[in-house]
Amino acid sequence: MLNFQFHSPTEFVFGRGTENQAGELVRKYGGTKVLIHYGGGSVLKSGLYERTAHSLEAAGLKYVPLGGARPNPVDTLVYEGIGLARREGVDFILGIGGGSAIDSAKAIAAGVPYEGDFWDFYAARARPAKTLKQGCIITLPATGTEGSDSTVITRADGMLKRGMSCDLNRPLFSIMNPELTFTLPAYQTASGIVDMMAHIMERYFTNTRNVDVTDRISEALLTSIVNQAGRVMREPENYDARAEILWAGMLAHNNLCGVGRETDFSVHQMEHELSAKYDVAHGAGLAALYPAWMQYQMSQNPMRLAEFAVRVFGAEMNFEDPTVTAWDGIRKLAAFYLSIGMPVNLRQLDARVEKSDIPELVGKVRRRKDGLVGNFRPLSDADLAKIYELAFDWQA
Repeated sequence: MLNFQFHSPTEFVFGRGTENQAGELVRKYGGTKVLIHYGGGSVLKSGLYERTAHSLEAAGLKYVPLGGARPNPVDTLVYEGIGLARREGVDFILGIGGGSAIDSAKAIAAGVPYEGDFWDFYAARARPAKTLKQGCIITLPATGTEGSDSTVITRADGMLKRGMSCDLNRPLFSIMNPELTFTLPAYQTASGIVDMMAHIMERYFTNTRNVDVTDRISEALLTSIVNQAGRVMREPENYDARAEILWAGMLAHNNLCGVGRETDFSVHQMEHELSAKYDVAHGAGLAALYPAWMQYQMSQNPMRLAEFAVRVFGAEMNFEDPTVTAWDGIRKLAAFYLSIGMPVNLRQLDARVEKSDIPELVGKVRRRKDGLVGNFRPLSDADLAKIYELAFDWQA
């Protein structure tokens, strides 16, 4: 196990009706004037925005709204939010919605006190020294942004999708009411399930030895997600199933599964360029890439993939040839994706992905300082191209 520091200061307020505590929570953490950042549609139609505003008013707090957050949030709205917060003297950002709205809210919180361009943080030219206080109300279990130190934004000029991780990004509080996820479309629910599984898997596939505790935590979360996924898809208003998935999504990405071990987020980096270029759902893009990535990486450590197959999907271990078991795990993962309506290759995405686009995608993938991507087996440009090509029409 490697040395690590783990800081998770967020207060999680979980359960029915908890959105009505937003005002008292903002006051508890010292907010006096709030920027409410949200997407639109469902937050307004469901009455969630109105209930939140009422809660703030009841706590004696002023607020200003900023709607318009959308999937794969863009920098233009962040700039708008930074300007609005500065003009209005806002001292607290409250994000309402899924990962996109909350990621955008985090970016605004980081950008308001910064004298330069907030994109400096995403281009790795600077790190936040301070941010505005911020909290959130999550309505989509997927990104885990409600408990993570991460935020992802797309720059409209050039369609570059970049992430920024910093402990200051962690919300002071996260309100998590499973009822707010009842009306999610099946496709969004499934995409979220894939995303949270990917957050765990990109920590699970590691070269670090003697990390049994975090292995077992990861395996338990993955197994629970797989077990609950069918219930959620069949019974979208099953409170217990929704609650399990909602909490699992947070635990998947607050880095509890990643402490003390080398991680590999190469699939996320590759997918970011898919969703930036084609505006596909992030989870769907991950599903379209993961089987191909696992196949390409099998030779790096077949036993690690075989352990995944056995412990998560109940495959039988072939000790003489663990690649047989590893292959079984890849097929079982792909079958699971298909069972919840997700793709398993790029052709199946809700976008026209062309093979001729692969060099462009490869060229935009975010790299380490040495030019490689990931850690399980660091990927060169040639490796990235081969994985995209393998994923184009991958099949079990």
